[in-house]
Amino acid sequence: MMKAPMIALMLAASACTGASAAGQQLAPPPALDVPASAGLQTAVLAGGCFWGVEAVFEHVRGVRSVVSGYAGGTAADANYSAVSTNRTNHAEVVKITYDPRQVSYGTLLRLFFSVAHDPTQLNRQGPDSGRSYRSAVFPQDARQRAVAAAYIAQLSRSGIYRRPIVTRIESGHFFAAEAAHQDFMRRNPLHPYILAHDAPKLRALKRAAPALYRS
Repeated sequence: MMKAPMIALMLAASACTGASAAGQQLAPPPALDVPASAGLQTAVLAGGCFWGVEAVFEHVRGVRSVVSGYAGGTAADANYSAVSTNRTNHAEVVKITYDPRQVSYGTLLRLFFSVAHDPTQLNRQGPDSGRSYRSAVFPQDARQRAVAAAYIAQLSRSGIYRRPIVTRIESGHFFAAEAAHQDFMRRNPLHPYILAHDAPKLRALKRAAPALYRS
């Protein structure tokens, strides 16, 4: 990505070309969850364009910060210009820092599968296509991995989705995205992409989980 601020913002504005709110009702709560503990924890999730996924989790009670980035590839090409070629193995992800005494890892997964994205779309979200837009969970420890695997299996058995869940459980380091991508919805609330594809996700979150929503 070029360094000039205006060019960077223009590139950011063309980064994502479509994704829709995944659902209007919450998926069932996970039967298995990570126990609450003292101290902040992190979750890394990939659900298509990171603008909308970031915006959803920024409005969840108990979440302290959300950073857009890349995971699944190497540091050398963890940048938008390279990742957008879909040849680096990265996925667009968000890193969520949260207080597990206020919101659990399982609850974050529940929102991820319910309103943040559509887990039945393979290597795409809406018209955003390519492996960088895949649905994936990047567990940060063994407990998160066990909970994520169990929840995907639980949702698959539940039959609440008309198509199979394609979400992958992966490993990989997190690399923060360029500044132009951070807090994109907050800084650009009237951007056409935001209005069409990400604002509906926030409305779905507020409607489906009012107790978890914060303005």
